[in-house]
Amino acid sequence: MGGDHGPAVIVPAVFDFLRRDAACSAILVGRAEALQPHLAAGAALAARWSVQHASEVVDMHDPVATALRVKKDSSLRVMANLVKEGRADGAVSAGNTGALMAVSRFVLKTLPGIDRPAIATALPTLRGHSYVLDLGANVDCEPEHLLQFGIMGAMLAAALDHEARPSVGLLNIGEEDIKGNEVVKRAGELLNGSGLNFVGNVEGDGIYKGAADVVVCDGFVGNVALKTSEGLAQMIRAFLREEFSRSLFTKLAGLVAMPVLNAFKARVDHRRYNGASLLGLKGVVVKSHGSADAFAFRHALESAAVAARERLPEKIAAHMAAMENLGPAPTLCD
Repeated sequence: MGGDHGPAVIVPAVFDFLRRDAACSAILVGRAEALQPHLAAGAALAARWSVQHASEVVDMHDPVATALRVKKDSSLRVMANLVKEGRADGAVSAGNTGALMAVSRFVLKTLPGIDRPAIATALPTLRGHSYVLDLGANVDCEPEHLLQFGIMGAMLAAALDHEARPSVGLLNIGEEDIKGNEVVKRAGELLNGSGLNFVGNVEGDGIYKGAADVVVCDGFVGNVALKTSEGLAQMIRAFLREEFSRSLFTKLAGLVAMPVLNAFKARVDHRRYNGASLLGLKGVVVKSHGSADAFAFRHALESAAVAARERLPEKIAAHMAAMENLGPAPTLCD
């Protein structure tokens, strides 16, 4: 029911996903009367999907308190309960991000050893892609939270990319250990002693150079970096469109360059990276961009399916338990 387009986009995306992944089934959660007009396209797959009616919808501008305390039969709440009850292995939504995080945390709870869930997504790089977290769930963080983000991000990269030992970097204003505020410097010490494949500090440009498989930061910095990147991508597209439209000659040049431009567009297509994981919960929850089309939402579903198959929450919990058994990470003074 969420996002800019609701069932008109999400239902076709689910059917496309089911056609591509014969091992999966789906539960469509929302107002049955709103879903009904879109279900005929999935008639051939009827044995693998069902509708779970939810009488209420959390709007994009609803306060978190409304989602938690008032709309207890919302599609978000019903979806989270399906995961809690074991009737679903993962949840995907394009709805209100704050409400999704709050409802998921309230219903599913956080894993042992995790203080705060984090939002993580993949961004394209020169080497392929990197996972960045947190992207807005936690504006103010302590060093221990950044350590937890590093662990969760490493487990995410290992599960989705089958990386045996993903590299983890800490987003900072310089590569030297002495750079950054006290929280970031202490977080660097903790990450260095964590047993992760910690490669040190990563500057902002290092994200897109692929300096690390996982880049850790607090939610304030991560959200600013993400939105800045999205704005830059939109500006570059607009500039290219303007330059190729200036004259008949540039239009002809654009036609000649079309194969290269299409390849470039596909390589940086944000829709291929749609689906931010809400890490640290006792269940798989993936947040799709609200403006996602069917292609983008299908990719969010695919991310959730991989995370569920790889038992990502269990792997994060096991790593946290192993670290706790080892005792606190040493400081630089030790």
